[in-house]
Amino acid sequence: MSLEENYIMTETLFFDTYAFIEIIKHNENYNKYRSNRILTTKLNIFELYYYLLKNFHEDVIDIIISEYYKLTVDFDRNIIENAAKLRFMNNKLNLSMTDCIGYCTARKHGIKFLTGDKGFENMPNVEFVK
Repeated sequence: MSLEENYIMTETLFFDTYAFIEIIKHNENYNKYRSNRILTTKLNIFELYYYLLKNFHEDVIDIIISEYYKLTVDFDRNIIENAAKLRFMNNKLNLSMTDCIGYCTARKHGIKFLTGDKGFENMPNVEFVK
């Protein structure tokens, strides 16, 4: 089943980079999310590409990135501002810029943010999985 086919099958979730990596690593806790419709941003694809460079051959990387890149959505100035405020107000949680943008993008689209980042564990609209 291609990623495009699963796009219409189940609930939509925003995948942060951690979620992609855990699925690639075959973390059993993420098995149930493999068939979800996925949204992400180009920033997450950047982080994923960087991870893949350290762990896979470039031919494999191209296949993975080509599939996941199709699932990206853009973000606007409002998302940037809200993400900066989120990060500023939660500075003790050490949230990344990419994750804050992803979280705000998920909220804009009315979907849950799938992550294993401890900083997001108790936030609303988060599907936290280790």
